[in-house]
Amino acid sequence: MKTTALASALVAAGLALASVSAFADVPPPQDVPYNGTLKINVDATDLAHRVFRVRETIPAQAGPLTLLYPAWLPGHHSPTGPIDKLAGLVVKANGQVLPWTRDPLDVYAFHVDVPQGATSVEAYFEFLSPQDTKQGRVVMTPEMLNLQWNTVSLYPAGYYAKRIQTEVSVTYPAGWKAGTALEVASQNGATVNYKPINYDDLVDSPIYAGKYFKQVDLDPGAKAPVRMNFVADDPKYLEMKPEQIKPFRELVQQMYKMYGAHHYDHYDFLVSLSDKMSGNGLEHHRSSEDGASADFFTEWDKNALGRDLFSHEFNHSWDGKYRRGKDLTTPNFNVPMSDTLLWVYEGQTQFWGHVMAARSGLWNTEQAHDMWAYTAATYDMNRPGLASWRNVQDTTNDPVIAQRRPLPYRNYQASEDYYSAGQMIWLDVDGKLRELSGNKKTIDNFGKAFFGMENGKWDVNTYTFEDVVKTLNDIQPYDWAKYLRERLDGHGPLIGGIASHGWKLVYTDKPSAAVKAVESRRHFTDLTYSLGVSVGKDGDIGDVRWDSPAFKAGLAPSMKIVAVNGRQYSGDAIKDAVTASAKDKNAPVELLVKNFDEYKTLRIDYHDGLKYPHLERDKSKPDHLAELLKAL
Repeated sequence: MKTTALASALVAAGLALASVSAFADVPPPQDVPYNGTLKINVDATDLAHRVFRVRETIPAQAGPLTLLYPAWLPGHHSPTGPIDKLAGLVVKANGQVLPWTRDPLDVYAFHVDVPQGATSVEAYFEFLSPQDTKQGRVVMTPEMLNLQWNTVSLYPAGYYAKRIQTEVSVTYPAGWKAGTALEVASQNGATVNYKPINYDDLVDSPIYAGKYFKQVDLDPGAKAPVRMNFVADDPKYLEMKPEQIKPFRELVQQMYKMYGAHHYDHYDFLVSLSDKMSGNGLEHHRSSEDGASADFFTEWDKNALGRDLFSHEFNHSWDGKYRRGKDLTTPNFNVPMSDTLLWVYEGQTQFWGHVMAARSGLWNTEQAHDMWAYTAATYDMNRPGLASWRNVQDTTNDPVIAQRRPLPYRNYQASEDYYSAGQMIWLDVDGKLRELSGNKKTIDNFGKAFFGMENGKWDVNTYTFEDVVKTLNDIQPYDWAKYLRERLDGHGPLIGGIASHGWKLVYTDKPSAAVKAVESRRHFTDLTYSLGVSVGKDGDIGDVRWDSPAFKAGLAPSMKIVAVNGRQYSGDAIKDAVTASAKDKNAPVELLVKNFDEYKTLRIDYHDGLKYPHLERDKSKPDHLAELLKAL
């Protein structure tokens, strides 16, 4: 018998080895075929309780068996598998209940002894999906559900996930239809049986199903179909106009023109139009989960802000799913990931998400400029931590460090800035390529060279930092390693790409349409670049910029603004006060704030008026931004 470190420690403490013999080391994954097929049946009909019921048949042989619940989730880049919502686990073999033990050093691992004569075990459990957003994403409502296979399956330790074959079925509420990258094998009433697929690809193939369902073909007649599958809170939200679908069809073509290849045999956008099921944006190789508000189409103009979600997640099929950082590519879902290259995986995808939103027509030129200004301003003024103690590279650790939990001072701490800071770095790279090549080479050349090979193939193709540098050097010789490392590891400005594309970042007292949309969507007043504070509609402070006028006056995110200059708080009242203080240099902005049970008056000595970011054309330089955003 192999003695574990835990067992050794307990023996040393005088405890019997027998008491810990069940806690064997979790077998490491091996690149060998799994003997048999994992069969997973999910009952998704209990809408009232929001419970998914699971029955699995797992081929096994007599002796120790370790079953794993996926922990490290692709797209999350972190060990966030919702193990806390697994309940009712019962394991049987030959009709008898087998005792199981959770490994105390790996709570995602369950140890079972398979009796002699058994060739499989059956596992029964429930996934108790969130009843409230405080418990996580709501994934089941009376009208729809989002089934993610990592939440409703256990798999045997000791194998690469891609070497485990599966057969799965789902029983849906009567009359519901489903969208997924999985292919239907057969249907018996409300139960749909899907074609066999390996476990790695199964977890990468979620399902959106609903009472109100619509599918739209985005590339009619194509050999590799691309579809949008919609579920909605009500049939009226499925009413969409041809001109609203047109930019999504153009998005597919713009991606093909830029990359010159795709890496799927078919692709399905899984879209929820809902104010009940939680919004979501999660990439997969042959699909994406895209959560939008219920009125996304019926109130088209006011929802422009969220349209780049689709270009972002679609781009991930190339960047992140097909080409993936080598240290992020693990053999199964319980081997830790390393996130060092997320500034490519997410950062360049954030870049292309904005660019392709403009090229496809999801955004018009003004909307695209507003969003670039909004992002650039963050790295001009609203990330003091990146200018002092953190760098962009270190933020690639944030999926593990913070796991998207709220932070006391996000602007100072930084959080997953590899997304938007990465976006700004890649804009800078495009500017540098244009400068060095006399505008003959651009970021499009990198996109095609790095992601555009092997059309139709979708096995993972890994890369390293050195591969990124080599591709850039092959396009345009330069010391790209130094160039990138200075921006990733240093504390310098990250908005050079704005100037290199012929524009200036400026601040005026008029909010852009993007700022207004963000304020409306998040129900807050944005005074980030003036007082240095964002405030919710009821006066609750969201964030206070580190060392800003508000910070220096004593304002903190835990406080609530009750009154402004002696009048009840409102967004308009605090904006009026900032405007008035700019006209009267002796008039501070006076706030009555509540901190726990204490009320106090704070005076902010600020007189520079309202400030909102915009792009202003620098006519002394070519307009390379227009070239970048122009449809191919």
